[in-house]
Amino acid sequence: MFLHGTSRMNQREHLEIGGCDSVELVEKFGTPLYIIDEQLVRERMRQFVSSFQETGLAFQVGYASKAFSTLAMCRIVDEEGLLLDVVSEGELYTALKAGFPANRIYFHGNNKSLFEMEMALDVGIRLFVVDNFIELEMLDQLAKKKNRQAHILLRISPGIEAHTHAYIQTGQEDSKFGFDLGSGQALQATKRADQAESLLLLGFHCHIGSQIFDGIAFQLAIEKMVGLIHACYQDFGFVTQILNVGGGFGIRYEQKDTPNIPAHYVQTIAKAVRRAFSSFPSIPEIWIEPGRSIIGEAGTTLYTIGTTKEVPGIRKYVSIDGGMTDNPRPALYQAKYEAMLANRANEEIVETVSIAGKCCESGDMLIWNVKLPQVKQGDLLAVSCTGAYTFSMASNYNRLRRPAVVLVKDGEADLVVQRENFEDLISHDLIPDRLKK
Repeated sequence: MFLHGTSRMNQREHLEIGGCDSVELVEKFGTPLYIIDEQLVRERMRQFVSSFQETGLAFQVGYASKAFSTLAMCRIVDEEGLLLDVVSEGELYTALKAGFPANRIYFHGNNKSLFEMEMALDVGIRLFVVDNFIELEMLDQLAKKKNRQAHILLRISPGIEAHTHAYIQTGQEDSKFGFDLGSGQALQATKRADQAESLLLLGFHCHIGSQIFDGIAFQLAIEKMVGLIHACYQDFGFVTQILNVGGGFGIRYEQKDTPNIPAHYVQTIAKAVRRAFSSFPSIPEIWIEPGRSIIGEAGTTLYTIGTTKEVPGIRKYVSIDGGMTDNPRPALYQAKYEAMLANRANEEIVETVSIAGKCCESGDMLIWNVKLPQVKQGDLLAVSCTGAYTFSMASNYNRLRRPAVVLVKDGEADLVVQRENFEDLISHDLIPDRLKK
């Protein structure tokens, strides 16, 4: 297993993260357990910021909170000076409860409700990323009713198909997200937004997908977006102040993955921006919104190994006390992970096994064909790079309790999300009078 951030094997031959022994963490907090390496999270944020500072461009880095949103994470984002991208009333509420400044929050989403828009307007968020014509009209009417002006970006679908899984592509023409560029929708939406009485259009947003290693896709997207920007200026004098080119920067889930460092992505974007805007009098402020690339590699999930099953000549199944409830990504879009035995980190690799979750689904397989030491019941399995889209997608399927989250740094381990208890599972259940005993 590739070790990220502060992860290492300590003298006890245990996996250690943030100066904390994984075996001791399990003794204190149990399993399954999400562990977040705070130092690595902060380092990644600072790398994106410092890389942009070196370009000389006006910029903003926003954290895409859908990847991992908790009160503690919002505090870290605030302390590091990033903007915060939210996509729901729940993510907005979490940010506000954490004390995150509303004027550094912006709101995404393809189906914002009237309640969400009103909530965001009332607290004074920085801007909305408008996704469709209906939202454009709703937001204009709501802002007018409240005698306010809503600042917006328009989300554009630029027609770029990034080389990633179909479920996490978002920039192609056939997408549920954004105004289509090729059909003329984007230009039409820009005209309508620019003329709206209670909206202030500041610019555009595009996002071409997730887990992208190749910078060429960003270059192509920027070229297409600048074509739109030029057309808007030529047709009706609209001057773009902000261009948000999204996120989706890839991370290393397996040894074979070849992601680039934050500086490479930023430099690629900056060069494409300068080239595309070379004939313009000025360059708009450039925004990016990394999520996975900030939190993904900083997360490790620990499980306790239970039963095993051997199918002679075919496969050995090793079952853990979690699975698709705490990490649905393998079942959802065949995500790949690496793993190791956290309590016997340096032992010789002697067998190939497949890691099965405990849910009553044949598809609840966390990892196929992973090489490990001889597995024993009670061993601790560490799965790396689980910081993004695991906790945030976790469920109570089979009435399993969602795991705790621990933030580790400099030998200190702080519980930032408590493990659900049995009362939590039934806290919203009701029994009608006719069914009561």
